[in-house]
Amino acid sequence: MTGLLAQALNGVQYGLLLFLISSGLTLIFGVMGVINLAHGSLFMVGAYIAYAVVTATGSLWVALPCAVVGGIVVGAALERVLFRRFYKRDHLDQVLLTFALILLFEEARSMLLGNDFHSVATPAALAVSVPMLGGFSYSAYRLAVLVACLLVAAAMFLVIERTRVGSAIRAAAEKPEMVDLLGLDASRIHMLVFAVGTALAMLAGALAAPLQSVYPNMGDGFLIISFVVVVVGGVGSVAGAFWGALLIGLVDTMAKAYLPFASGLAVYAIMAAVLLWRPTGLFARA
Repeated sequence: MTGLLAQALNGVQYGLLLFLISSGLTLIFGVMGVINLAHGSLFMVGAYIAYAVVTATGSLWVALPCAVVGGIVVGAALERVLFRRFYKRDHLDQVLLTFALILLFEEARSMLLGNDFHSVATPAALAVSVPMLGGFSYSAYRLAVLVACLLVAAAMFLVIERTRVGSAIRAAAEKPEMVDLLGLDASRIHMLVFAVGTALAMLAGALAAPLQSVYPNMGDGFLIISFVVVVVGGVGSVAGAFWGALLIGLVDTMAKAYLPFASGLAVYAIMAAVLLWRPTGLFARA
């Protein structure tokens, strides 16, 4: 039971990190119709920002806002300079653009920080274990990541469901043809969505940095699993990304712990079943 509880908490924490990445991915595709293969590279950039800032200042608390601000700036710049020119182009052109960005991010990372594996220290206040049920203890930092992701998710739901900006984003994601009819500035919505999506990916990378090594191409695996989350949850649905990420995070973690021979199969079997049964996603509108 102790091991099961630990794996369940690991699965929820992993799923919530996936939500930060996949929510931006699903919004960008739902609102702008752009397949952003470079989203995983942005996650990697966030992790390297955490490594660089923690190395310079010794504080992850400084690195986290740096990753968020950096994500907003990078996302707005990418949308304004590059992606705005590709909205009406074929998806193949978008894929080629984002693949080129992956190569550029990797080359820049190699030139600036090298190709070594790096570790990021956990904040001293959270480098402890928290006693839980039955004498079981769990990492304080992992719990902090779990809570932080839940707070970000709650803030996203409040903004999207309770504000005029959120209404405009939902309109653009669910019925993009209505944006112009309602007199909304689509270019501002696009820039906002891309900047927020990029900031979420970089924040996820910075939060994940102390949990694993920071290394080249570390975003590739997260990109693939995030696409699975988007397919399972439903394109353009933030709620779908949340529940889909929790489902995939728990299944992936449990399968790796108890069915290692079928760990990869379990996740992709779920995706295949969803595509066959409900192609729009489990939590999207039919």
